[in-house]
Amino acid sequence: MLVPGLATAQDTARVQPLPPLSVTASRTPVSIFDVPLAVTLIGFDVLRSRRGVSLDEALALVPGVLAQSRSGGGDVRISIRGFGSRGAGDRSNAGTTRGVRILIDGIPETEPDGRTSLDLVDLALVEQVEVLRSNASALYGNAAAGVLDLRTIPAAGAGRASVQTQAGSFGLRRVIGRVSAPVAGGTLYGGVANTHIAGWRAHSQSDRTTVLAGIATSFTERTSLAVLVAGGNDRFQIPGPLTRAQADTAPELANATYAARDERRHNRLMRIGATLQHRLDTARTVSGMLFVAPKMLQRSERGTFRDFSRVHLGGNLVYRAMHPIGATIRGRFTAGLDEAFQDGAILFYSLTPAGQRGLTLRNDKREAANNAGAFVEEQLAIGERLIVTAGARQDAITYRNQDFLVPTLDASRTFRRFTPKVGAIWKLGMTHSLYANVGGGVEVPAGNETDPASTFGQDTVTSLNPLLEPIHSTTYEVGLKRSLVFGGETALLRSASYDIALYDTEVRNEIVPYRGGRFYFTAGRVRRQGAELGLAIAGRSGLGARGALTLNRHRYVAYTVDSVHYGAPGRFADYAGNTVVGVPALHYGGSLSYAPHALPLRLEAGVTGVGRYYADDANAVAVPGHVLVDARVAFDDPFAFGRGLGLRGFVSVNNLTGRHFIGSAFLNPDVVNGAAVAFEPGRPREVVFGLTVGAL
Repeated sequence: MLVPGLATAQDTARVQPLPPLSVTASRTPVSIFDVPLAVTLIGFDVLRSRRGVSLDEALALVPGVLAQSRSGGGDVRISIRGFGSRGAGDRSNAGTTRGVRILIDGIPETEPDGRTSLDLVDLALVEQVEVLRSNASALYGNAAAGVLDLRTIPAAGAGRASVQTQAGSFGLRRVIGRVSAPVAGGTLYGGVANTHIAGWRAHSQSDRTTVLAGIATSFTERTSLAVLVAGGNDRFQIPGPLTRAQADTAPELANATYAARDERRHNRLMRIGATLQHRLDTARTVSGMLFVAPKMLQRSERGTFRDFSRVHLGGNLVYRAMHPIGATIRGRFTAGLDEAFQDGAILFYSLTPAGQRGLTLRNDKREAANNAGAFVEEQLAIGERLIVTAGARQDAITYRNQDFLVPTLDASRTFRRFTPKVGAIWKLGMTHSLYANVGGGVEVPAGNETDPASTFGQDTVTSLNPLLEPIHSTTYEVGLKRSLVFGGETALLRSASYDIALYDTEVRNEIVPYRGGRFYFTAGRVRRQGAELGLAIAGRSGLGARGALTLNRHRYVAYTVDSVHYGAPGRFADYAGNTVVGVPALHYGGSLSYAPHALPLRLEAGVTGVGRYYADDANAVAVPGHVLVDARVAFDDPFAFGRGLGLRGFVSVNNLTGRHFIGSAFLNPDVVNGAAVAFEPGRPREVVFGLTVGAL
């Protein structure tokens, strides 16, 4: 919380509002204080001068968001208010998130079934991240319990060129190039990031190349166009989970089965997209987006070599209109259509003893998914203080599976859901607002989660699990946002901002992995409750501070397990009252920085903490909590050395104290000889050096 006395060291100090910050993840560009949702903005000043390989580095100080790096590469488990916690786990979950919608420049990386791979995400090429922490299903539909919108387009008129090299512990080698130039009414830009990590655990090497390019321009006063191209080549080995005893005594080892099978992923993909916006008149705007993303995905998994060829394509059309209603009411209407389709072939081959593709074809399938949705939203500004928003969305998500070896397994299924939302804002000032909202959420089972159980002979009857239903949720939320800038030469603070959010979510049909992710069922009911605090302070002496605190209470309300799926027919387990897996009751982070005016450097120290959580529904397998300390020295102001060039650099030390900790865990894991194989050790102390040469 802010202490007013800090701002008023003398009577001459005065408080004034910051300029409004605009957000686009709400699907209508408006001030962050005019959205009845919890939103966090992460700017380039936070993203620069750091390792930048994976999203967890950007999300560490976002309340309500838990992002866990699994083996030091780009594979990250991301959950927002508990949604998505089952993602990036074992088997087909490896390398993909769940329940959270991820966009790059407004184009969805999330596939129609709700899975998202992070192959095109490299923080070194990102300008800003918008995090929508409230459930956004009424805007985005399936798997939008939260939204991450990554912006890569530089500001209009920005011209720059730079090359950065990084070197660090565990064989980290990175080369990053960026260029941008102003064009008529916009920006032409490009970037490439090449990363090699030998890995600190056995069998955890990763190699990734990410390329982004585009042009964003306003070629008339009313019309703007952006054409965006991205490509990626991502290889990473999966070291797999260990028992607790193995993680404590030999955390650098890989899971023996994973290493023997050389379990890994090799993803090659590209995406071409275009967005067009046209202002019809001073009150009405129409925009559209189209994209196509071909993918070639290969992986060794569960004793088979798997080839996937997919094409993901889609787009949207959005209409916005401002309309006054009388003298004191101003309306803003938004309506839109979304369409996304993915189709492709899947070939499973035998696996050789060396982990390579064998000659025996075991599966020949086609999996297609289509996600179509329509939404409307009306926002009414009543007088100068009150803003009321109401909206709704209708979605239809369809799966079609064909098995060319066993045609009797062919199946199709459509999930439909109507999702409403209503919210209100009371403006206490231009950058000070109190908000509340209530709304629904929907998340259908992802493609691999529809695999039938191996019990009851289901997996020989149909290719789609008939027992799965979509997750349905209702969230009640209240929050407070405020940003201030402090005037007066003697004021200790230059600016300060905070946001507070409280939520209560009722969930039906929680999707839960069984037997280490071999198949999935739905639990009965879950209740998620939480409190979040975000804080940022900038002082006039060069001091700055940021912080985030999250408190969770997530419980199973009704959940009975039929133990026939564990080989014990006739027995049942009642998990009502247990804590939901994968969600700690407490996690937090904070950083303190100092940039002395007399020196061109910035000193920063940070701490992050994660409380204990459970890896199984029975709450018998606990994942210990941890506290980590980081430090960084960055030379943000360039040292000029002629010909218009300058040199910047940084040194960071992650896990400064060399703390042994568990970085992530597999949920409802396999139990071998009485020990749960669930634990993924976190990285030890890591030192990273970076140098950037660029135009001044």
